[in-house]
Amino acid sequence: MLLPIKWLNDYCEIDVDTRVLADKITDSGSHVDQIIDRDAEISGIKTGKVLKIEPHPNADKLIICQVDMGDEVVKIVTGAPNVVEGAVIPVATVGAKLPGGVTIEPTEFRGEESFGMMCALDELGYDVSVIPREFRDGIYIFNEDTKVGEDVVKLLDLDWDILDCEITPNRPDCLSIVGMAREAKATLKKELKNLEFKIQNEEDDIRDYLKNVTIETPNCHRYYARVLKDVKIKPSPQWMQNNLMAAGVRPINNIVDITNFVMLEYGLPLHAFDLEDLRGQEIKVYQAEDNYEFQTLDSQIRKLNSSDMVIADGEGPIGIAGIMGGMDSGIKDTTTTIVLEGANFEPSVIRRTSKRLNLRTEASSRFEKGLDPEIARLAVDRACELAEEIGAATVVANPIDIYEKKKTPIVVTMRPKRCNMLLGTDIETSEMMEYLERLDISVEEKDGVLECTVPTFRGDITIEADLIEEVGRLYGLNNIKPTPIKSAMTRGGKPYFRQVQKTLKNALKGMGYSELLTYSFISPSTYDKLMIPEGDKRREYVTIMNPLGEEYSVMRTTLLGNVLDVMSRNQNRNIENMLAYEIGNTFSPEVDADGIPTEELKFIISAYGDADFFFVKESLEKSFDQLGINNYSFERESENEIYHPGRCANIYLGESFLGTFGEIHPLVMENYELKNRVVAGEFDFDLIVENSTEERLYKPLPKYPSSDRDLAIIIDENIMMSQVKVIANEIAGDMLEEFKVFDIYTGEQIEKGKKSVAFNLRFRSHEKTLTDEEVNGIMEKIVENLKAELSAVLRD
Repeated sequence: MLLPIKWLNDYCEIDVDTRVLADKITDSGSHVDQIIDRDAEISGIKTGKVLKIEPHPNADKLIICQVDMGDEVVKIVTGAPNVVEGAVIPVATVGAKLPGGVTIEPTEFRGEESFGMMCALDELGYDVSVIPREFRDGIYIFNEDTKVGEDVVKLLDLDWDILDCEITPNRPDCLSIVGMAREAKATLKKELKNLEFKIQNEEDDIRDYLKNVTIETPNCHRYYARVLKDVKIKPSPQWMQNNLMAAGVRPINNIVDITNFVMLEYGLPLHAFDLEDLRGQEIKVYQAEDNYEFQTLDSQIRKLNSSDMVIADGEGPIGIAGIMGGMDSGIKDTTTTIVLEGANFEPSVIRRTSKRLNLRTEASSRFEKGLDPEIARLAVDRACELAEEIGAATVVANPIDIYEKKKTPIVVTMRPKRCNMLLGTDIETSEMMEYLERLDISVEEKDGVLECTVPTFRGDITIEADLIEEVGRLYGLNNIKPTPIKSAMTRGGKPYFRQVQKTLKNALKGMGYSELLTYSFISPSTYDKLMIPEGDKRREYVTIMNPLGEEYSVMRTTLLGNVLDVMSRNQNRNIENMLAYEIGNTFSPEVDADGIPTEELKFIISAYGDADFFFVKESLEKSFDQLGINNYSFERESENEIYHPGRCANIYLGESFLGTFGEIHPLVMENYELKNRVVAGEFDFDLIVENSTEERLYKPLPKYPSSDRDLAIIIDENIMMSQVKVIANEIAGDMLEEFKVFDIYTGEQIEKGKKSVAFNLRFRSHEKTLTDEEVNGIMEKIVENLKAELSAVLRD
């Protein structure tokens, strides 16, 4: 925000150096980015009056002017297209200095000497964007009653500096001259001035011009309207143009300039409608219809919807509320009667519409931050007073004010002890009260607590901490001495489940697995592709209110769909082998105490290429071993729709179901366009955490050699190898060090319904070297029990 100090001085006496003021404003919270010294390089520029214009004898595009400078008449050659006799203009005579280090010297143009230069505003340091359109391509012309010989620097107020301030979004009240005057008043311990104004003369009744104002949406909190008649459209006075250009706004005409002036002064965007264009002599505020096409002042056609708020007359919209007016409702040179609007709108509605339409205006940037509805009347009445003061219009009596839910000051309490504790200060209570009262906050002390009545324009103060911040910034943040934090030192560390994650990841990484990280939102069609049956709990998902698209519209209840998508993508890119895993959350529509969907942490492993069912099984066993889990068991599963019925198993930790893994069903593979067999499994990670342990028992290297035996038997096809292992363990006890299956065969040489299995048994004693007789005796008992319990037959 550009803050002209001269304009600020109109409301708060500024009697300190500009740099001191900038430092104090910065220290109080409104950071000053830059001090703009506009007259640092300008001198010797005065007003002159063009007495006579003659054509240049040797150049068609140049003219020779005789200019009265008050104490002399100088000859100036110029090519400015808008010079006329009688015009009062800024003139840089010989010896004058302009921005950029330019010094004016006598110059010859095609044989004619020139003893000065007529100045355009950009040559005096103004940005082109603030120069009135009629002077953008020529020299600047003052009002005809401007005296000759006046110092242009003083006439344009260039001798006053400008502060470029950065205003935080929570302080929309500071986006105004009056708001910054309040800050300066509190910082410099001054008083505000010139805030009272009065409309001297009001005529007629507003109902003779504007029959009615109707609010049909809860998003318009206040609508204040006045009518100005006998409007005379002309340039605004020099002082008003100076203030506008200094604040970065281009002067247009007196009525538009008044609305912009008041917006900068009080922070509320005003809008002026030509009453002649107001059909039905009424104004309505309501939500737009879907797909309604509306042409704004910038000549663009914009498609509105029901989330957009519009200002309308008796026949339809004439403006997008809080953003921009319509093409046909603006002020024209022929305008004689206008309606002045001062309104207050719901910030979120303005923000959404502005963002959706990609239409960001000065008005929208202010309304979306949340403005005080109390300033609507002040701003409109101030505009009427200015119109009366400069002779732009006559004010019509009896304004219309629709303000059903009046905003009242709130009371916030603050404990002085708490304030000093948080700030690390020792400020007296009376001093705190003084700081707050300088900010127009009424304070009353009751039982050691300060009851603070916060004015409506300070919407950023709602809790005790906000008041403490105000005390701190007026006390001076630079006056607060830094002190060490007083707290008990604690030792940081990862929660246990994070340590389990790390151990599991390291184990899988060592086996060649890559970690995946996939989106938590998926398409509802994922459950169909996985062939999950209707009624399955996994089909009970959380639907996203504002999804990126149908494919990301629900929160996942399984990680399997995400992983199969990754596998398919890699196979389609000719990646021959892949080992992958992911640890991620799934989401349930069941809510917790805060009404938030519950999350469950899952672990998934997957592989294709050289890896098969047994490779993944071995990977899981090694991972469990790294986690200290030894109570796991495998059980055949043939009813799971996602997996191949003959290559699938459930895993249990003790009596608790951990999850299922196996080869993906051919139909599911077809749904995901998978060419090669994929093995995958999804498990309850929280259960893994519960059963894991960091404790490791030292086991010395064996002193005695082991003895290996291979055994091949024929058993029923539905008998699991875990049953064989249990029998071997019962017989051998601690001497059975390892049980490893190395072959399973079904085929022509094996009876139907049977299978041949071959496995290795490794025996070792921790007390002695086992003899062949001892090992053979154990083997004989194992074979006998296998025959008795499983009807096993030894293979030749």
